[in-house]
Amino acid sequence: MTVAAPLPPSALLAPDPRVGRVALRVWLRDWVRWLRGPQAEVRAVLARLDAWLSALEADPAARSRLVRAWQGWSAQGLDWAPLLADEGIARRPEFWAEFGHRLRRRLLPVSPETTDVSEWFGWVFDDPLDARWLAAIPARQVQRLARLLAPEDGPPPSAATVWWPALLDALGICVAQVAVAGFEPELRQRMSASAQRGRAFHDLGRRLDALRDALAAHGRDAPATRDALQALRDGLDECRRAAYTAYAHLDEYGISTAVVFRLRQLRERVLRAKRLLDALASPNGERAALHLLARLVRASHEARRIGPLVARTSQQLAQRVAERNAETGEHYISRNRAEYRAMLRRALGGGAVLGLTTWSKLALTSLGLTAFWGGLVAGLNYAAWFVLIMLLHWTVATKQPAMTAPALAARLKHLHSREAVLRFVDEVAHLLRSQVAAIAGNLLAVIPTVLLLDAAARLWRGAPLIGVAKAEQILADHQLWGPTLLLAAGTGVLLFVSSLIAGWAENAFVLYRLDSALAHHPGWVRWLGPARARRWAAWLRANVSGLAANVSLGLLLGLVPALLGFFGIGFDVRHVTLVTGQLTAAVAALGPDALLRGDVASAVLATLLVGPVNLAVSFYLAFRLALKAQGINAVNRQRIQQALAHRWRKAPGSFLWPPADGAPPRA
Repeated sequence: MTVAAPLPPSALLAPDPRVGRVALRVWLRDWVRWLRGPQAEVRAVLARLDAWLSALEADPAARSRLVRAWQGWSAQGLDWAPLLADEGIARRPEFWAEFGHRLRRRLLPVSPETTDVSEWFGWVFDDPLDARWLAAIPARQVQRLARLLAPEDGPPPSAATVWWPALLDALGICVAQVAVAGFEPELRQRMSASAQRGRAFHDLGRRLDALRDALAAHGRDAPATRDALQALRDGLDECRRAAYTAYAHLDEYGISTAVVFRLRQLRERVLRAKRLLDALASPNGERAALHLLARLVRASHEARRIGPLVARTSQQLAQRVAERNAETGEHYISRNRAEYRAMLRRALGGGAVLGLTTWSKLALTSLGLTAFWGGLVAGLNYAAWFVLIMLLHWTVATKQPAMTAPALAARLKHLHSREAVLRFVDEVAHLLRSQVAAIAGNLLAVIPTVLLLDAAARLWRGAPLIGVAKAEQILADHQLWGPTLLLAAGTGVLLFVSSLIAGWAENAFVLYRLDSALAHHPGWVRWLGPARARRWAAWLRANVSGLAANVSLGLLLGLVPALLGFFGIGFDVRHVTLVTGQLTAAVAALGPDALLRGDVASAVLATLLVGPVNLAVSFYLAFRLALKAQGINAVNRQRIQQALAHRWRKAPGSFLWPPADGAPPRA
């Protein structure tokens, strides 16, 4: 079915050649918008283009105006090479500079009065859908346009005089930037020894010169030219392979976002250079030009997006964080009854210490500090107790999911068979049992610890741990129908953030080789002695992730409520073990009769839900991060869900308690 196309308005048939370059650019943008139409539907665009070409062919005066305008525009000496080489590729040499550049391009309007071709190119093709209809324009319409633009007193210029020079100049820009990137110290020193000895980056310029000479001497279709094209293409591949050897160094010695950003830039430069080579070698120059133009439009819009820049650059760091947390998370998963009992014992120890944390938190609130200083003191208090729990090799239940989720996600890579799905279900059962044991142990220990502290306070000063007014306030703040569960979800986010900080700190410790730096630091060696300095440095290397997780979690729990309060956002920590300790202190202050009150029952029920909410939110966020970091786009969720449902029907107890042989029954 043909699409009826309206004739172009007379003002868009051809521009006035007497106007300046800015007016010509405005005319070109208006023409593209008319051509695009309201929906950028491809058939309608092609019909309008055909109508415009037919109108020009039927109007010699309009054609003459268009030719003179085109000749005047071409005489301005526009340099198309930077557009062909750079459009859509990060131009700045490091991440934050490029981030700021994209932010400015996204927020600030563009002026057509610019000498930067890529600036007004994106201003003209301001719709991402332009790439679709540009790529669909048939070669015959491009040939008609070329004939219309040809000088009236001579033949149209050939590709060798117009198209090839621009492509070769753009190719020269890409090749030069690839070679420069390969010699940057930050990247080169991380390449493998064989890549450093090789001369891939040295030879790129020579191969490009050979291609230029072959084109000038023999033309595009000669065997010597094809050999030169292939040699340059092979050289670009060698450069990319050499640069990619740096990833092994990053995996072993820590991720640097600056190096990852440069590797991404190099990869995009190599791909752009190979596309330029494809366009140069294409026997159909018109189609090659259109496809390259469409790619540039897509790249132009992609270059304005901040999200992909952050995601691509941070993916390696996210992978490093997830892998580190996966290694740590293995220690939090119990797979048999012996490990289950060990987890329960560690959780009991952690719960006892968190009982002391509850007492110290309640004591610190009586100091009457301002919001910030009160939050800082509370955060340091949490951090100190959490670090003590770590040093005693005990555990806090709600810290586990953010660590165990990456370990679980690692199994998703291998869901290629029914046996692999069942192994994944096994891991889910192991994980849930571990969480049950950890929560149960924490709560079973925190309640008697707080009761003992309350009894000690009554013996010491004749009063309960907290006053009646404070107890009533605690009950009012923890009601089921209040914001308790929403605050518990927010606390789960803080638990996840602390795991990110832990992975980042471990990566930075490895990246900057702080263990070696501390072991040989003159101050440390003078203070501790050489042997002890090495032991302390090795201990920090092994425990930096745990220290960072516990200290950051404590400070987040203390400072985030104070900082949000500054902006008028009410937030309070809802950590299941700490909440249980506070409710225990409140009930102890009110007496046994309080257990019969409705508000106490509501607070207890809310507290029973706080733990699952803490766990679910932190686990979900960590699991999503692990999936993204490992590049897992989709998993057969239906198979997993069916296997989990079958396991639940057949052996629901396996999710709560390990069987005697340590292996849950399989579906």
